[in-house]
Amino acid sequence: MKVLHAAAELFPHVKVGGLADVMGALPLALRKEGIDVRLLLPAYPALLKVAKVFSVEENFPDLMGSGQARLLLAEVPGSVTVYLLDAPGFFSREGGPYDDHGDTHRRFSALSWATAQFALRGGSEGIKYDIVHVHDWQTALTPVFIKCAWEGHRPKTVLTIHNLAYQGIYSKHILDEIWLPKESFHLQGAEYFDQINFLKGGLAYADAITTVSPTYAKEIQEPEGGYTLDGMMRYRSNDLKGIINGIDELVWNPTKDKHLRTVFSKKDIKKAKAYNKKVFQNEVGLAESPNSPLFGVVSRLNDIKGMDLLIANIDHIVSNGAQLVVLGKGDYNLESAFHTATLRYPGSVANYIGYDEGIAHRVMAASDVLLVPSRSEPCGLTQLYAMRYGALPLARKTGGLADTIVDITEESLKDGTATGFLFVEPDSWHLGEAITRALTLYKNEQKTWHSIQVRAMGQDFSWAKSAQQYVSLYKNLVK
Repeated sequence: MKVLHAAAELFPHVKVGGLADVMGALPLALRKEGIDVRLLLPAYPALLKVAKVFSVEENFPDLMGSGQARLLLAEVPGSVTVYLLDAPGFFSREGGPYDDHGDTHRRFSALSWATAQFALRGGSEGIKYDIVHVHDWQTALTPVFIKCAWEGHRPKTVLTIHNLAYQGIYSKHILDEIWLPKESFHLQGAEYFDQINFLKGGLAYADAITTVSPTYAKEIQEPEGGYTLDGMMRYRSNDLKGIINGIDELVWNPTKDKHLRTVFSKKDIKKAKAYNKKVFQNEVGLAESPNSPLFGVVSRLNDIKGMDLLIANIDHIVSNGAQLVVLGKGDYNLESAFHTATLRYPGSVANYIGYDEGIAHRVMAASDVLLVPSRSEPCGLTQLYAMRYGALPLARKTGGLADTIVDITEESLKDGTATGFLFVEPDSWHLGEAITRALTLYKNEQKTWHSIQVRAMGQDFSWAKSAQQYVSLYKNLVK
């Protein structure tokens, strides 16, 4: 079976969020399941820098006003076969992949259109793809272009929603600019309150829709989690499936992690985590205190991630003799609040504004608890990384967090399933109550704490399980 994936990020070369991690790991896992899988991406400078280009597969004389563009067959270290859309007018720019230069609508419509054309024609090899699997709104118009094509082989299409909040909404007056077929602009298609919605178009025309956890698949069918597309999600509910993301077990492996001062496994977790904690406390300016529970955060700093709820609990954490370290960037007022907390509680609170891969790994290895108080979390990966490194996740019971963490209760302790702490209501009081539960268990039940750490580290969150579910979906579509 031949499958083409299209997306706008790829770990580690172009990374904004979890999509990059998925695109770095899922295609490789699918290949292990016997799928001939390839990946199509924008030719960002960071990718061209590491790519070995073999040939030009397609030429586009003037791609949506950007000038000459090409589709290159290439090899990128650590990935499957890659096609790069080399459109310098769109993608050869400084800054992040989603920075707005006034032509974002044309840039990503061009990515979708080029993906569709390649899938329909098959390039120089004439490949007939069985499945075209696209990710998020940046490639969501691909199913529209494929379904509206007049001739040629039409592969089945799958659209994965990594976060429904981001949809790609623009004025209807750009219809001609983005080459969108006019027959797709209607209430059950790409039309959205008299505007164009890239994601809605994909949801209407894709043969199958997936999202990144079973609970999130249910939440987006309700008004609160549907971001005005809950009606469309209910309409397509028979074609919607939630498949939990996996983690790259080569990148996130405490037994071989090059970012750590000392590696460890379940067998030596006590001694090794204590050492990693000590070293990390010195690295980030926390007091060297082996008995102080360390709460870690690796997150975007915004309200969706519940960071305002955490700020309201910093006094609570510090007053109970615990420490807090925050790694992330985001809203200026939240960044400022964490910086202020560092000044207010030197030695007890530390923060690193930005993102550093090595620090992220060391946060996991050093922390006793990883905080994920998100108001919404389609899947979440940090809680999976945390468990693999023996840091117990403390999270809101939503989306993939609810699917991957078993709350520590009397019942789950008895049946041996507990792996972390969950709270339900998205407010600072309920987060504080969960923090109190974690502090109490850590201080009074170290034997129990250790047994939960060992259990958490033994959870199977490999991509193999997820890949098998995608293969099953592909086969059903082709049938």
